[in-house]
Amino acid sequence: DGTAKSEVGRPRRRLLMAKPNPIELEHVEHFFGEGALRRQILFDVTLRVRAGEVVIVNGPSGSGKTTLLTLIGALRSAQKGSVRILGEELKDAGRRILRSVRRQIGYVFQSHNLLGALTASQNVQASLLLERGCTLAASRQRAREMLTAVGLGARVEDYPEQLSGGQRQRVAIARALARRPTLILADEPTASLDRESGREVVDLMHRLVKQQGASVVLVTHDHRILDIADRVIHLEDGRLTSFTEGVAASTRLLMGMLAQSHRKGDLQRRLMELPAERFRALLEQATQESRQFLEVTTLAESDAFESMLEEALAAFTFRFGQLMDVERASLFLVDAERKELWLKVAQEEGGKPLHVRMPLGRGIASEVATTRKPLRVSDAYSHPLFNAEIDRGSGFRTRSILCVPVLDRQGAVFAVAQLLNRRDGEPFDEEDERRFVEFTSSIGVILESWVEMERRRRR
Repeated sequence: DGTAKSEVGRPRRRLLMAKPNPIELEHVEHFFGEGALRRQILFDVTLRVRAGEVVIVNGPSGSGKTTLLTLIGALRSAQKGSVRILGEELKDAGRRILRSVRRQIGYVFQSHNLLGALTASQNVQASLLLERGCTLAASRQRAREMLTAVGLGARVEDYPEQLSGGQRQRVAIARALARRPTLILADEPTASLDRESGREVVDLMHRLVKQQGASVVLVTHDHRILDIADRVIHLEDGRLTSFTEGVAASTRLLMGMLAQSHRKGDLQRRLMELPAERFRALLEQATQESRQFLEVTTLAESDAFESMLEEALAAFTFRFGQLMDVERASLFLVDAERKELWLKVAQEEGGKPLHVRMPLGRGIASEVATTRKPLRVSDAYSHPLFNAEIDRGSGFRTRSILCVPVLDRQGAVFAVAQLLNRRDGEPFDEEDERRFVEFTSSIGVILESWVEMERRRRR
């Protein structure tokens, strides 16, 4: 109950000391050069990292991320402010304290920095030489255990030149974690690796540090690994800013570059060539980027971004239709202000886009938007809600329909997705509905981003 008995029998409150944060920076500033060449790198940086927390530092090149990491790692002298690491103040600290702090930190850098003349096991063992009481046999056993943990149990006697880039980085992780450090510092650990290897390495490191209970500060440009973090901070021009501001800036730049680099229709062609699993992964990535945009509420009023979103919507929708093996896939956007449904067909016969507006309150899509429930129609022309005007205007003949609502983040229906005519001639069934709902739940966030852009453009 948090109390203890004193010598005279009166209860007294037991003092429970909170575990100190392994990283506490207060108003840190740092400079390079002297005199007229003196240049400030970090500006009034204050940061706390809790025990067991994984923090990613994100930001453009030259923003001071590596400088910050080396200050935390006791690899560079603190100049101004307080740098308290693992309970020790590093500003003006002596060599003994600095060495003591370094021994409790594991370092993983962009370059694996393995010694080519040593085997994988010997490289890991080398990190244990500074650990008091660790015998040669014990270090050999610990090295083997760590290399097995990173999936290299069969390569312990291989030299670095016999290993791939991803395997070398795994050895570097084993070396960093072999001494069971309290703190892990990683500087661009995936930068020299391909996407698959980089993801494997960072997932592995994340799993192992969580098992050991270590805190992690990881510097990266790689937006694909941000999901491993408990917290993401953004450093730009030497100043910490909110991550949402950083996401807005970097994603605006990314989408602008994509819009300029992809010719019209090129995105759709690329999506059509993707295997189903890679398409799902791309859809997930696009959804996450759109979600970040919506969260920051500072969407760029950018023609490039809007154009990219519109093309992505058309391409994703057409790909849904292909994966579901139907003749046509469509999106109805709900325009509540104008009381209309905007039919955005991904691709008409011959590759010609088709856009149709209709009053809200008519047709099957309107029914789905109102009831918030999916609707399957086996014979379109016998259904009382079917609007045959669309067919007459386009020359298309609708037989069967699958229509599902698309919800925004507040749970309101703001769009309706529709499939027409299974190519095998059969009506849509429950399995078709389940798969289509799964697809549309992913594209919903992208749609919401596009709708928000449209609203801003009208103002």
